Amino acid sequence: MSAAASAAAARTAPGTYGDRAAPAPPPHRFPGRDERDRLRRGAHRVLLGNWTGASTVPSHGLYPHQWSWDSAFIAVGLRHLSPVRAQREVETLLGGQWADGRIPHIVFNSRVPYGAYFPGPDFWRSSTAGAAALGGPGAPRCVETSGIVQPPVHALAAWLVHLADPAASGRRGFLARVRPRLAAWHRYLAERRDLGGGGLAATVHPWESGMDNSPCWDGPLARVAPAPPGSFRRADLAHGAAADRPTDLDYGRYVALAAAYRDHGYRDADAPHPFAVEDPSFNSLLIVSEYALGAMTRELGGDPAPHRERAATLTEALMRRLWSADAGQFLCRDLRGEDGTGGRTGRVAGRGAAAGDAPGGAQVALPGALVAERSAAGLVPLIAPGLPAHVTDALLRTVTGDHFGLGTRVRLLPSYDLRGPAFDPYRYWRGPAWFNVNWLLERGLRRCGASDHADALRAGVLGAAASSRFAEYLDPYTGTGRGTRDFSWTAALALDLLKGPDSGQEYGEEVQPGAITSMSRAETPREPPAPSSESPRHMSPAHEPPSNQSPPDPSPQNSSPSPSPSPESTESEEGP
Repeated sequence: MSAAASAAAARTAPGTYGDRAAPAPPPHRFPGRDERDRLRRGAHRVLLGNWTGASTVPSHGLYPHQWSWDSAFIAVGLRHLSPVRAQREVETLLGGQWADGRIPHIVFNSRVPYGAYFPGPDFWRSSTAGAAALGGPGAPRCVETSGIVQPPVHALAAWLVHLADPAASGRRGFLARVRPRLAAWHRYLAERRDLGGGGLAATVHPWESGMDNSPCWDGPLARVAPAPPGSFRRADLAHGAAADRPTDLDYGRYVALAAAYRDHGYRDADAPHPFAVEDPSFNSLLIVSEYALGAMTRELGGDPAPHRERAATLTEALMRRLWSADAGQFLCRDLRGEDGTGGRTGRVAGRGAAAGDAPGGAQVALPGALVAERSAAGLVPLIAPGLPAHVTDALLRTVTGDHFGLGTRVRLLPSYDLRGPAFDPYRYWRGPAWFNVNWLLERGLRRCGASDHADALRAGVLGAAASSRFAEYLDPYTGTGRGTRDFSWTAALALDLLKGPDSGQEYGEEVQPGAITSMSRAETPREPPAPSSESPRHMSPAHEPPSNQSPPDPSPQNSSPSPSPSPESTESEEGP
């Protein structure tokens, strides 16, 4: 049977996505001691096998370079095996940072042949095309990178890595080195990516969301003419079934968007950006990372208040621009979309999205249109401190309701609406469950008081990682592994969940777990705070280091892409 025929058969097979009334899956039990030991050894094996000497590849065949948010999640797990190696994972990634502060989504390994991955360094041409990003050198000269970015989870990861062994971190000067670079990264998003003028960062390519072929991008991508089929080669199809991967039409549009951005010198201010989307997952990760950056600043003797204030401002913008009361979740905003009112259209259109509320009840038209698709991106904000209680309650109902069915129809959260017309349990981000999203959701559930749901999800993630051989992603109904196996972030996040729930220290002293209402808590819903009377055109810049600390030039030609550990840290380093 062909891949297409197999996929078509699955659409009506009992217990899969053709069966809307599939029975609830039995809950995963938490693995016993022997199972945990086997899982830990297996995860250690994966991370050792995917280590290149300076960083960790997601998988050697399909993804043979260093990916941005992959490395952040990988570092979160590596900290339990070797805090120093986890620090090096972050430092190596930052070695590819551009002078304007952006952290590229791929840092290429010069030892890997150009043809092993597309689009490779010969497509992105960062060291030449990226030279104009600041009217001068932008991309590093010592390493080739892509020109787009991925979600800003890096400061959260770096802070968790520091907490794993503060003594080793202090000996190596880890925080003092990475904090200025992470501040520059956040500044880039604040000053150059607020394309909608409302305080949120916008993505300019579907790959920047991390959820590459989500149905949320179908509408915005429809405006993009695809690159001719003969102008690119899909190396990904040599490592996985076509039914699991984005379509050729989508891939042609991805290539066309990336080529246009490259040919414009990777500039943001005067670029047309036919694809420009405010994504709730991307921005909620920026919120949490801003809190983490504040914690780093405090640890180094600085004032964390500006970071916390900026995180609060981002949270208000997230509520004002992306919250949908009718959908019961956050939605993406297509800044180039039009429906005649500045609001959104579609089957989940309704209150709380077409306009922002100004003081006195006045309505302020918002640019573009909300995308009428429910995806897991709209649930990731559960990790963000400071959401109103009625919003977290609604999100929790959506997580367990008909559209996502966590604990009732599926064990792991799917990436897209189970009832949506574009749902496909096999095809990448159009339905499958992903381990990093479920790791984020587990943290969100736990910090808002839904500990029973968090415990069940933790057990489900660990069981799925073991049974699927650390698969890239899963069919959310059957738990069958899809994509590649021995996937690094799956192994790393399994290690983190094996270690146990975190204490919430990543948010700083003032924001603790349980600060947000539980779904089971009976409270009178509170309305979101009224936004300020004027939305700033640009977000305030990230807080600079204390005056006694000089931030390094973020251009990596002034630093080694793989800093060498100190003698003490080398002696204390253990596996993988």
